Amino acid sequence: AYVLIKFIVYPGMGLIFGTHFPIVAVVSNSMEHHQPFDQWWASNEDYYLALNITKAEFEKYDFKNGFNRGDIMILFGKKPADIQVGEVIVFQSKKPYPIIHRVVKKDNMSMWVFQTKGDNNKAQIRDAELDETRVLEKQLLGKAVIRVPWLGYVKIWFVDLLNFTGISRLFSSGA
Repeated sequence: AYVLIKFIVYPGMGLIFGTHFPIVAVVSNSMEHHQPFDQWWASNEDYYLALNITKAEFEKYDFKNGFNRGDIMILFGKKPADIQVGEVIVFQSKKPYPIIHRVVKKDNMSMWVFQTKGDNNKAQIRDAELDETRVLEKQLLGKAVIRVPWLGYVKIWFVDLLNFTGISRLFSSGA
């Protein structure tokens, strides 16, 4: 099953969806909303208003209520020029896994540069592994378009099991 999925299903989906990364499992809680939208907005509105994003605009965004750790997100490839503020993108940072956050700003400086933020994060992350204030178009893996709740826990549990048993070290050490 692993070989079939890894070498046939996944690449086939990538070809159809226009990205070499068609499916991601959400492994953090950075996009979770732990309350109804109006309450969530009330505690976050100052941040978004400073970026000229109003409540009325945010309510029109895909995934306006966020999504949860353990969800599966289906991605479509999209030209960087077509990505809009409010859309949820997946991009590669220096972390070992891709990041899935909402676009809060977009600029064209000889190439597209995005700013993102996790809905559940109080501010943008800026550290050595992840700088959400400068996501380059070459880091873009795709745009989230479909959410499948909880199915990502299969991957999370499998990776946790591999890490617990030490099997993952065999794969990462080149053995």
